[in-house]
Amino acid sequence: MTKSLHVEITGRVQGVGYRAWTEEEARRLGLSGWVRNCRSGAVEAVFTGDDAAVDAMLEAAAKGPPCSSVKDVVVVGEVEAYEGDFEVWPTE
Repeated sequence: MTKSLHVEITGRVQGVGYRAWTEEEARRLGLSGWVRNCRSGAVEAVFTGDDAAVDAMLEAAAKGPPCSSVKDVVVVGEVEAYEGDFEVWPTE
């Protein structure tokens, strides 16, 4: 089964390599989607893949890379499946 979730990650998640880490982790899990910084200081992403891989990414996102301090990972909602590789997008 495949799912695609739009998420928002808050905390100290900008300027700490969070996007690059997310890209590496998502690709390792075989996910499609994207990640970008938001002007609000949050990071947003779409994770598309099989249920177990998306759930694993949500767990990983809550921990983040070593220099980050994640406050919360909020699932904004389900979205249309993203096709293609996992990408880092420019700031919104």
